[in-house]
Amino acid sequence: MADILRGRARSRQGLFVGWIRALTPANSWPALAGLLVFAAMLALQQLIEPGTQRLLTSVFLFVALAQAWNIIGGYTGYASFGQVAFFGLGAYTVAVLMNNYHVSFWAALPLAVLVGVVFAVAIGLPLLRLRGHYFAIATLGAAEGAREVINNLTSVTGGGGGITIPTFGSDAPTPYFGKPGFYLAFLVLAAVSVVVAAVLARSRFGYAMVAVHEDEDAAGAVGINTTVVKVVAFGVSAAIVACAGAFYAFQQIEFYPTDVFDASFTVLMVIMVMIGGSGSVVGPLAGAVGLQLLSQFLRVNLGNFNQLIFGAIIVLVVVFFPQGVVTYLRDAWRTRHFSILDNVRRYRL
Repeated sequence: MADILRGRARSRQGLFVGWIRALTPANSWPALAGLLVFAAMLALQQLIEPGTQRLLTSVFLFVALAQAWNIIGGYTGYASFGQVAFFGLGAYTVAVLMNNYHVSFWAALPLAVLVGVVFAVAIGLPLLRLRGHYFAIATLGAAEGAREVINNLTSVTGGGGGITIPTFGSDAPTPYFGKPGFYLAFLVLAAVSVVVAAVLARSRFGYAMVAVHEDEDAAGAVGINTTVVKVVAFGVSAAIVACAGAFYAFQQIEFYPTDVFDASFTVLMVIMVMIGGSGSVVGPLAGAVGLQLLSQFLRVNLGNFNQLIFGAIIVLVVVFFPQGVVTYLRDAWRTRHFSILDNVRRYRL
């Protein structure tokens, strides 16, 4: 009788485990982990002070920007140094519509994304025929050109005098979100950017992007329309960056062309992806979170020397982990080989 009961218990246990495995297949664990992190960030908002909310808001912003750059630079292999153009255009589209035409933020937001995508397609069709540093320099020039256009449209954008979004009183098309509102907005944007990158990475289109990265000529030879792949990847990346620029503009209220067309935005995107590990979803996420928190820690504790030490840390990480920290840890865990010196020799540095 006891054996029968034990057998039934084992049978029920096996059935329960089977249900769990069926409901949570192996490839769903990253999604579940992401949902848990998202829920934790929502709950954390109720426990932290406004200053910490502002810090985490900037972390979420750069998570979105890093994921966007990774789509075109990491997966597709085209290092764009003009991403800040989409950021600035998204910011100014929202600001002009809200300030000049009293359009609500939620109506202006999709138009800002559309402007970023249209600009990406317009410059992508000719520029994505270039490769390597030629493409990088060309996109940088496109960003500078966009900034000069905005700077000279004084009657519309305010030019060098900047522009102010009405956020309070009867003139405000949309009430100001405040720190809690922007915390939530940028958290959702970061989550959406991660989901978009993950979906692309696991799709046929994602495999086409990787094929273009590995060998564009071979990808074209097997039937992949490399032009479409590159332009679509560039457009998706631009959409995320333009959306981030729109939220950033509303958050700042008043800004100038030099603020939202600052090339340091693009530089930070590139560094975060390279530090974390390009061509993956977790790499840019870890790079953005790690570098933003490190930068804030150094700024608070080391005063005038924070930038020097921050730069030195980046150089050391690039030298010892040229493939990215996350990629190194993943490969080291799989091979059980954690030698940093061997990792340096492997990349012949």
